[in-house]
Order: sequence, then structure tokens, then C-alpha cells
Amino acid sequence: MGSRRRGKALRSLAAPFVVAPPAGVRIRTRLRPTIEEAAVLTLVGTFLGGLYRADLAARIRLGDVSAKNTERTSRKRELTAATTSRWAGSITRAAEDQYQLAMRALKADVTSLAQALRVLDARIAAPVGGRAGRIPGYASQRERTTKQQRRQVLTARLNAALQRLTAGRPAIVAGGRRLAKTRHQLTTAGLTTAQWRSRWDAARMFMTADGETGAPHGNYTINVTSDGTVSIALPAQLRNLANAPRGRYVLTTRIAFTHRATQWSDRVTGDQSVRYDISLDAARDRWYLDASWTTPAHAACPDVPATVVDGGRMLGIDLNADHLAAHVTDTHGNPVGAPITIPLDLSGPASQRDGRLRAAISHALHLARRHGCPAIAIENLGFVDARATGRETLGRGGRGKRFRRTIAAIPTARFRDRLAGMAHTAGIAVIAVDPAYTSRWGGKHWKPALTAKTPTATRHHAAAVVIARRAHGHKARRRPGVTRTRPEDRARETTGQAAPQAAGAREQLGLFETARTTLVDKTCPAPTRPRHSRASKTAREAPDPGRNQHGQFWPTR
Repeated sequence: MGSRRRGKALRSLAAPFVVAPPAGVRIRTRLRPTIEEAAVLTLVGTFLGGLYRADLAARIRLGDVSAKNTERTSRKRELTAATTSRWAGSITRAAEDQYQLAMRALKADVTSLAQALRVLDARIAAPVGGRAGRIPGYASQRERTTKQQRRQVLTARLNAALQRLTAGRPAIVAGGRRLAKTRHQLTTAGLTTAQWRSRWDAARMFMTADGETGAPHGNYTINVTSDGTVSIALPAQLRNLANAPRGRYVLTTRIAFTHRATQWSDRVTGDQSVRYDISLDAARDRWYLDASWTTPAHAACPDVPATVVDGGRMLGIDLNADHLAAHVTDTHGNPVGAPITIPLDLSGPASQRDGRLRAAISHALHLARRHGCPAIAIENLGFVDARATGRETLGRGGRGKRFRRTIAAIPTARFRDRLAGMAHTAGIAVIAVDPAYTSRWGGKHWKPALTAKTPTATRHHAAAVVIARRAHGHKARRRPGVTRTRPEDRARETTGQAAPQAAGAREQLGLFETARTTLVDKTCPAPTRPRHSRASKTAREAPDPGRNQHGQFWPTR
């Protein structure tokens, strides 16, 4: 026997884990200040925004210093003279958080550029139109030259990013880099200079007050009572605008939270810390008040509890660019019911996209409750590798561009965060599994079985079955003999019985035409349990006039 060709070794699969719920809660309501009150809020936000940008610039100049440094204490002391100690603490803490976020983004950018360069180097080294092992070369010399030029651009970007990372000085634009670049493309954006300026000034405001347990209603700087009265402690240089004792400004309009209102009221009544953010949406000319607080700490990746795995059904969800493909499986990993498709239209403004994503997640949670599923299984997707190497590995022309657009259209992080929060509120666990080979094995092992019963089933529904099975701890591959044939239904020949293809079989079976109904009723009762929907490969399902409606041979004398 010749030696069998060995394929590429499969990578090891990571163990499933329960997605930790969000570490905090954030709710929003609308502020409706009068014209005079809006002017005061604008003055306060602009003044504090200038102090915040100056402190952020000072933090960037310090570079990547130790977290236990005394620089923040000195910066906070300087800010206290112009504002208050609480405003100074909020400003320095926000600047530190922004700096750490920018450093994490810079490290991710360096990793992505380095990975893209490795792919380019491997493909450039391969011969044009040929292959170097498993790495294909470029189709033409022109494409290879273009990729060499792109490699020079990526190398320059990587060197600049490495220099910023080594110095600990990331590039941060207060107000947003995208909005800053829009200033040079006002005609394309459909904005006037005044409209852009109003949005730019609103984005650079700062009105964030950290909560404090034990303070009145959980926050002294921005104080919101249980009846909805909002008051702000003005900075020292704006105390002349106060309309209440102790340098405070009280708004005449009252607010009311609708989402998680009971939880917020309990914290305010118990004087537990609540953080407040006041922001202005200049495009819609609306003011908003956000309240946030932390929840009890949870493990980042806890193990899957046995009660969830062995407790019953599981709803597997496969995330795609335009829909969610879902399927319910029982505790043994077998699909139950019909495949489910949840539309996901992510076109239009950002607010509409977020609302449609929430609606799709709400539909998925409703299905989980209706089918009795204590947990939902999803893929632990990051798309970091795909975003970094998709341009280089998926061929030339428009194929790579279409792939990158598809990857960018999938709201992976937002879907994961929204699902974790909403499922935690609904009391449903979310289990993340390794995404390796889910679509490939689902299309190979489960799609034929699903389409045999539901012709509209797709490879994505089969991937959802594999995801749910992996969350249960089962293998993705489907056993050839599932579902096994019962002993009473197995096809076997009796002594003296003519084979189906033998001559005269029909004439011989015609002798028993009179006794056929009686024998079926007495010896072949109807099955009491449903059979698997997959087309069986056993002989009992083959067309044969010598068998009854249950696939059994007629008994012979």
C-alpha cells in the first residue's frame, strides 16, 4: 500500500469559557436646559476641557512612567488651585485612562504592522506565478512590484510606531482624529465652517465627575437627587455664575432615567458612588447626562459550570455581516428544531446600527428563553489576524478588498459587549468557544443533515451547531452511524426468501397480497419515536417492493 499524503496539522483548540459580564453599568437620559443654563454648561465644559487637554499633554510628555509615580499628585495640586480638588482628581484620572488606552492601541498597531510585513516578505520571496512550499507567489511581476512599494510604506509606519512606543508618547487628538481631518473636507462632509466648529468645540468639552461613596447622593461634584434635581459644583474661577449656596449651579429642569432606574435610585438613596458625564451632541443640539457605576468583580474567563453544560439545551449563534445564524442543540449536541436566521441590517447612521444590533440580540435572547436554553454559545472572535493579513493573503484585485469590507462590517466587539451585558441582565450565560474550523466542519458534517430536513439551511447554520456542540464539550465531527438503527428495524434476510433482484420475486410476493394488511397491523406497529432526518445509507431505506412501510421484509413461511 502506498503512503497516504498527510495534510496540514490541525491546531489545538482552546477550552470554552463563560464570558464575564460587564464590569460596570452606564445609563443615559436627556437634559433639557434653558438657553441660559445651556450657556453656563458650555462655559464650564469649555473651561474644564482646556485644563484636561493641558494635563493630557503633560502626561504624554512624561512618557511611560511607573504607575506609582508622584507626578499625578503634583499635577492634581496645580489643577486644584484653578478648580476644586474633586474636579482636579477627575481630570488627572481621565488623562491617565486616555494615555493607557492610547498605549494599548499603539501596541496593537505595532503587532498588526509586523504581522502584515511578515506575510509580505514571505510572498515576495516566493517566485512569481509559483509557490515556495505552501506560500503562493504573486501572479505577475507588476503585482509583486506594487507589493514591494507597499512594504516600504508599512516599514516606515512600523518604524514610526516603534519610536512612539519606545518613547511612551502615543499620538492623541482631543476631540477625535476623524473630526479633525474633516476640517479639510467640509464640502465632502456637507458641513459649513460654523457647523464643524460647533461640533469640534463640543467634542473637546470636559464635564466628568467621579463618584464617591458616602457623598450626598453618591457624587458631590455633579449631584443628582432621587427626584431628578441636578446641581453642579462650579470651578473656582466660575463661582460668579452660581445660583445656589456653596458655589453651586442648580438646573431648573429635572431628569428621569428609564433604563435601570430602580438600580440607580437605590444607589442614590444609599449614597453609593455614581459617576456622571454631561455631554453635548452639537449635530442634534441636545444635552445628555450619563450615569455609571461599577458592578461586583467577576473572573475574566471562568470555567464553564457543569450545570450549564449538562443542564439542557444550548443556542449556538454564528455571527455574520448581515445576519445571525442560530440553531438549538440538546445536551447531547444533536440539533433540535429548524435553523434560525435573525436579520442584521447595519446600514445607516451609527445610532440606527446600534439599535438594530440590540434588537437582534433581544431576539436571540427571546429564542433562548422560549427553547429553554440556559446558555448561548458564540465564537471567541477577534479578527486581528484577518484584519492584518487579509489584504495580502486573499489574492489580488477586488477579492482582498471585498474581504476586508466584509470583516469590517461584522460588529464583533460591539456584538460581544452588547450580548454579554444583555444576557447577564436576562440571566442567560454566554459561552465563548474556539472559532477554529467551525464553518469548515459544520459544512462537511452537519449541513447535509440539516438540508435533508430544511432545504434553506446554510453552512452558517451548520457552524452554529458546531459552536453549540463545542460549548457542550462534544466533538464537531458527526458519527457516521448517528442515529443508530434499532435492532427491530435492521434489514435481514430470512431463510428461503428471494433476493429483491431475483427473477420472479414480484410474483412470489404477490401470493401474500391478501395477508399484507393483517401482518402489518399485528407484527409492525408504528414507531413511537422520530428518526433522524438524514437520508439513511442502510439497505432498509432502498426502494424495494418486498418490504413494508416500516422497511421490514415480509415474513415468509
